[in-house]
Amino acid sequence: MLNSTTRFSDRVDNYIKYRPHYPIEVIDYLKSENILRDDSIIADIGSGTGISTELFLRNGNTVYGVEPNKEMREAAERLLAGYGNFASITGTAEDSTLSSNSIDVITAGQAFHWFDAEKTKIEFRRILKTDGNIVLMWNVKKMGTNEFMNEYEKLLLKYCPEFPEVRHEKMSDDEVISMFFKYRLKIFPNYQMLDLEGFKGRLLSSSYAPTETDPNFEPMLAGMKGIFVKFNENGKIKFEYDTKIYTGSL
Repeated sequence: MLNSTTRFSDRVDNYIKYRPHYPIEVIDYLKSENILRDDSIIADIGSGTGISTELFLRNGNTVYGVEPNKEMREAAERLLAGYGNFASITGTAEDSTLSSNSIDVITAGQAFHWFDAEKTKIEFRRILKTDGNIVLMWNVKKMGTNEFMNEYEKLLLKYCPEFPEVRHEKMSDDEVISMFFKYRLKIFPNYQMLDLEGFKGRLLSSSYAPTETDPNFEPMLAGMKGIFVKFNENGKIKFEYDTKIYTGSL
């Protein structure tokens, strides 16, 4: 399997264009739970291209985007250059390089699944203020909910050997996270409306999707197009997710 810090290096463009964002309701929810204030200082760990980072920047928060992958980090620096409240940091979950007792809220997306839990917990405890909070959030594909998603899952299983290993939906997230911290879970519905190009880009943005030199690449794309032809309505397919938000403190 690819190294967790480099696995998206050759997928940055598709990641920027085609990965789902988060519902704006997330901000209202975090405020209502007294987790987030407008002046909260955020550390977004494993911030990637800045999808979650921008959600908090738009709220006016100061955000430190901590990302070890050079290509992803530089993409975020380009995309978020207009925000004066953004700082790009070369670091990891286990060694963020941030100052001790400096952060109000730590956020992390799907990168959390690749963190070293024990070392990360030590680092989070170091950088968090005594009353600080943790917010883990990611979009989970709603596999098995309809015929379209069933066929898409079969496509991934057939042509993407790494899919079963990195598939977050098969992980017992609740059990894993409960060993990290005591959490509350909130789920928001989310979706993308994708044309054929968008559907292709969403597939190729996944770290487990084969690349052009792989013999599975062309058959996978052919299968993807067949699924799109079968299920699209007026040139679009609805790609559904659950946005899961885990909140708590250490």
